[in-house]
Amino acid sequence: MARTGAGGDARQAERRRTVGNLWSRLKIVGPAAVLIVAGFVVAFQFVEPAPPKRLVIATGTEDGAYYAFGRRYAERFAAEGVELVLRQTEGSVENVALLADPESGVQVGFVQGGVGDPVAAPELRSLGSLYLEPLWVFVRSPVVIDRLTQLRGARIAVGARGSGTRAVARRLLAANGIDESAARLLDVGGPDAAAGLRAGTLDAAVFITSPESETVRGLLAADGIRLVGFARADAYARRYRFLTRVTLPQGAIDLARNLPSGDVALLAPAASLVAGPELHPALAGLFLQVVREVHRPGGLLEAPGAFPSPDFVAFPLSDEARRFYENGPPFLQRYLPFWPANLLDRLKIMLLPLITLLYPLFKILPPFYQWRMRSRVVRWYRELLALEDRMRSGAVSQDEARAELEDIEEEVLHIAVPAGLTDRIYVLREHIDLLRRRMNRPA
Repeated sequence: MARTGAGGDARQAERRRTVGNLWSRLKIVGPAAVLIVAGFVVAFQFVEPAPPKRLVIATGTEDGAYYAFGRRYAERFAAEGVELVLRQTEGSVENVALLADPESGVQVGFVQGGVGDPVAAPELRSLGSLYLEPLWVFVRSPVVIDRLTQLRGARIAVGARGSGTRAVARRLLAANGIDESAARLLDVGGPDAAAGLRAGTLDAAVFITSPESETVRGLLAADGIRLVGFARADAYARRYRFLTRVTLPQGAIDLARNLPSGDVALLAPAASLVAGPELHPALAGLFLQVVREVHRPGGLLEAPGAFPSPDFVAFPLSDEARRFYENGPPFLQRYLPFWPANLLDRLKIMLLPLITLLYPLFKILPPFYQWRMRSRVVRWYRELLALEDRMRSGAVSQDEARAELEDIEEEVLHIAVPAGLTDRIYVLREHIDLLRRRMNRPA
């Protein structure tokens, strides 16, 4: 029975030491943990909100190139878990108005070169130019026309209201002295303009669209309709910086039918992608990766790798676009899908306080913990010294001193210290025993 009792006391003492060790560690680690959590809370205030999973892009008419490219973008966005909604519009002018309107719900839009005033809409930013959109002028004429001044008195379709075609066509016609008083300018565009030209109700029609357009291909093959080549294309490009002189080579549209029948000098603004202030920065980066994937192979008039480009833009580049063109995609997005990369990118701000706090804590906590553990032993040395002083001075009797020493020894037996400091406990117990022997020595 005695052995059982002794074993129970030992186990109880061991439990007390374990609990004491845990409590000691908690008193040291607890304030450090609270400090780290506070750092996280403060840092979280600077973390950008997560990007939305749905955004809206203003395109153009359903039969236009903007809408077709928007559908290709939407497929790639869907693969990254983001819904890209296409909003049909009349064209670039309407797109700029939607982007400038915070109530429209449109975050991104296609904008044709020469459309939009960065002074009137300073909050808009460009994500870069995408491809060249030639200016096509088709006429019903038995003779070759190579100057817009030759269209005086004609019935001209200049594009639908709200379209970029209309804005650029009227601007260039006015520079050649063609206005409402010199010709009949009709706000008609797309397939309607092509049909009027074929039917003879129009003398000329202006289009700004991709060479892949079915409207352009059909008019090039139509009898009695000619494509206007710009003999003064270099002069236009010098006067209007949003225009680029391009050459449409003979047979480039259709080799079998040799369309066009000769090299044609054209003018081409660049289509660009413009973002409103509501576009999340992370989605701007995703947009840039998607447009690079779609437009990098080039086209009939663009060399591979020439687009997307920071050039030929009317609005200032966004910060995300500037970094993208200088350094490429963000590091994490090169190797991870969009959402995991975005999460880690946002959380890196949270890591800064952690690193800032943990480094000094790792330097301070171990010595502080050792000091705390040693102080437990040192405290009882002070008690022994005080007891010994009272014994010498006669302030306590022998019996009182023995009882006090027994209490000290009992407390020392339950001191919880790390294994590396147990030698100090044994030394302390030897000193307690030394003092007891001195008490028992005859006076």
